[in-house]
Amino acid sequence: MKVPEEPCQCPDCLRFYREHDRFIREFPTLRQQQEVNWAALQSFRTLCGRVIEDLQKQINSNSSSKSDENLHSGSIENKEESMKQVISDLENINAHLFSIEALMERIFDVKVPEKIEDKFREIAGELAPDPLNVDRLRLNRLLHQTPDLPEK
Repeated sequence: MKVPEEPCQCPDCLRFYREHDRFIREFPTLRQQQEVNWAALQSFRTLCGRVIEDLQKQINSNSSSKSDENLHSGSIENKEESMKQVISDLENINAHLFSIEALMERIFDVKVPEKIEDKFREIAGELAPDPLNVDRLRLNRLLHQTPDLPEK
């Protein structure tokens, strides 16, 4: 299977490319990449854990307040089963995130000299230059024949 030469231009991919480049621009060193990825993982685990807790409380609350007639209602049972499946899926996600966290702890063992951090900054500038940089906007205008800048 041949990989297309042009990157996908769908809205989701374009958003991904922008975020990818923004992370490289805003966190251009190894240490900064380590820290931002650790923080993202932790925030994901925290949010996922809290949603699981909230859903479990909701199921427990619904279970304790059911009357006998509601107990036999198929739609309530289906809703609860659906909620239990969602909780199970989220618990699996959280387990995977925990595994990733254990692996990521190893990257904090790596320390590089400032000279190498400078190399990271240099390469980051090449990979994801500032899209609002005047020279970049002019280059885009020349390449795409679109007026990115107002004429002076």
